Amino acid sequence: MIVVTGATGNVGRTLVQTLAAAGEQVTAVSRGITGPALPDGVRHQRADLTAPETLSPAFTGARALFLHDTGTSAHLMDPRAILELAKSAGIQRVVQLSSQGVATRPESASHGQLGHSFEEAVRGSGLAWTILRPGAFASNAYAWVESARAERTVAAPFGEVGLPVVDPSDIAEVAAAALREDGHAGQIYTLTGPALSTPTQRAEDLGAALGEPLRFVEQTRAQARAQMLHFMPEPVVETTLDILGAPKPEEQRISPDIERVLCRAPHTFADWAQRNAFAFK
Repeated sequence: MIVVTGATGNVGRTLVQTLAAAGEQVTAVSRGITGPALPDGVRHQRADLTAPETLSPAFTGARALFLHDTGTSAHLMDPRAILELAKSAGIQRVVQLSSQGVATRPESASHGQLGHSFEEAVRGSGLAWTILRPGAFASNAYAWVESARAERTVAAPFGEVGLPVVDPSDIAEVAAAALREDGHAGQIYTLTGPALSTPTQRAEDLGAALGEPLRFVEQTRAQARAQMLHFMPEPVVETTLDILGAPKPEEQRISPDIERVLCRAPHTFADWAQRNAFAFK
């Protein structure tokens, strides 16, 4: 049995599908199931990562754990308590979804310090561990759904600044490999797309997938900040804007890790847009 926390997220949902398709027994853990139904045979367990005791039923009989430690409630989680519970239940392997910011923004309370504390707990857990550090997600483009549907317009700051955005499905496939296969213990994988992609390029790619051009509007930092504060804490917003507007060289570097693990090139943003264009129609 493999336990997947964050099972309704952009990575977790695909990971559950990938594992189930490979014939694995899967327990999908979330506060509630939303969106598409779970694959046949997948067990759902409602639990809250901020209350480790609720995870006990999910961990019973499991051998591996995908630990999703990102999100607005991450600062309320006790990773050591979760991992101790997993170990006592007989789980032997943990794959953690972390963030590239742990390495590139160690001074940031939201991206570096919090993520570092989680990674330290994973490395010190006594379990066979693998840590995944993705960069910016291609699925962040879902923020454009409402304006793309209503006005065929999308807005973002720093329109000509490129980042190697990563397809969440690639993250899920790497996670599946690390959960199922030997040879990944003690590895930290940095996960990026295959090329730099700017917001204006992503708007063009999405328009091509829709068969209809989208008008791109460049926001000021202040405009983007005001919008992002509606759904992100202020420290997260500020660091995110720093990454988007003035990325460090290592945040623009193309990592070979997806290709090394999956023996194929990562998906481009255009690939992601083609698969997900239905959400913008």
